[in-house]
Amino acid sequence: MNNLYELVKKFKEKYPMTVAWRLKAHSKVIMSHLNPDEDIMYAFAGQKSELSTDVFHTYIVAITNKRIIVAQKRLFFGYFLISITPDLFNDLTIESEIFWGKVIIDTLRENVTVSNIDKKALPEIETAISSYIDVAKQKYQAVDLKDTE
Repeated sequence: MNNLYELVKKFKEKYPMTVAWRLKAHSKVIMSHLNPDEDIMYAFAGQKSELSTDVFHTYIVAITNKRIIVAQKRLFFGYFLISITPDLFNDLTIESEIFWGKVIIDTLRENVTVSNIDKKALPEIETAISSYIDVAKQKYQAVDLKDTE
C-alpha cells in the first residue's frame, strides 16, 4: 500500500493524543523519494525532538520493505529526509512518559527521536519496527554470507 497519507491519517485517528500537523505535506516528501520497488508497510507521525514541549517539528516515519524513512516538509521551502537502511540500524528505545511517549531509533550515525506520540501507540510502533528490523537484518546477513562464500 503506497498511499502514505491515508496510513498516517488512520494512525492519527486511532491515536488522537499524538501531536502531528500537516500530514499531507510531509507524506508527499516521502512519496517523492520512494523507489519503484519499495512498498510502505507501516507509518506513524510525531515530533522529531527530545523535548515533549516542542510541538512544531512534525515528522512522518515510514517503514518500507527496504528502509525506514523519516521526513518533514519545511513550512516555506525545502524538506528534511533521513533514510535508515538495515545495516545502519543499531537499537530501538521506547519511552513512556506522563502524557506522551517517545521512539528513539539508534543508528550508527545518530539517534532519531520521535516524541509526542500517544502512549497507546507505543506497543504497535515497537512491534512494527522490531518485526521489520528482524526480517531485514536476516536478509542483509544472508546477502553478506553469500558474498563471503
